[in-house]
Amino acid sequence: MKFVYTPSEAAEEGVHGPSDLPKLIDKAMSLARAPVSTFKVGAVGLTSSGEVFLGVNVEFPNLPLHHTIHAEQFLVTNLALNSMKKLTHIAVSATGTIFGAPCGHCRQFYQEMRNAPEIEILIKRPKDGIDEFMSLKSLMPERFGPDSILPEDASLLLEQRDNSLVLSDPEEICSDPEDCSHTKCRALAAANKSYAPYSKCPSGVALICGGEVYKGWYIESVAYNPSLGPVEAALVDFVARGGGKEFNEITEVVLVEMKDVKVSQEATARTFLDKIAPKCDFKVLHCYKTNKN
Repeated sequence: MKFVYTPSEAAEEGVHGPSDLPKLIDKAMSLARAPVSTFKVGAVGLTSSGEVFLGVNVEFPNLPLHHTIHAEQFLVTNLALNSMKKLTHIAVSATGTIFGAPCGHCRQFYQEMRNAPEIEILIKRPKDGIDEFMSLKSLMPERFGPDSILPEDASLLLEQRDNSLVLSDPEEICSDPEDCSHTKCRALAAANKSYAPYSKCPSGVALICGGEVYKGWYIESVAYNPSLGPVEAALVDFVARGGGKEFNEITEVVLVEMKDVKVSQEATARTFLDKIAPKCDFKVLHCYKTNKN
């Protein structure tokens, strides 16, 4: 199960540029988790440095549909988790032959990237003789983006950020929380990368399954509703690197967020995990923002 291809690995699959992205769409679709709709969507994206990322839709039985992770969201979240800086092209399909534009939800989610208007999207309908790339700007000309609210020099999605958070309780944190095996350290590191410029309520999640730690962080949208919660973001990492493990195999989850904030993830995360991983040990650790920056 492979979700990330280096330029040389992509070339081995026949992907040498944007027009070749469809060559990986069947592999992407095969990795989707769609137990509710059985409608498997794949997304293949190209970065400015030549890596190719896959995205898939992920659905959760017994939960409201708005918890679904769209394939396009999955792809960009995986870019963020892998410290990629720029997405340039994307191809999305649920058939393997017809490629269309992302839904409105995902078009809005993509606005958080600085180069959003220039991202090229494959539109391909063989029966109509259409096979071309269209810019996201052309598909969403009157956009509502972060530039409508945030200052011009604000750090946007896929750009480096440090929220300067530390745990409220004097717990020991490893010197390199990015790579240690402790969930509290990884969850704090995730919270420090959280993109929450609108609510200013960053949060991060780390989970354990089979001894491996997976992480993710809250990603906001200027339009609010397309925002992706930290549990869902961590599940992107889990699906991408977990080798096909099931959600009910997750044994421990740690959420790090600030206390008494306007936007808290605790209640939603608890409900979410009760449905997908009812036997996991769920902990919430609170943090506060320092004046480091």
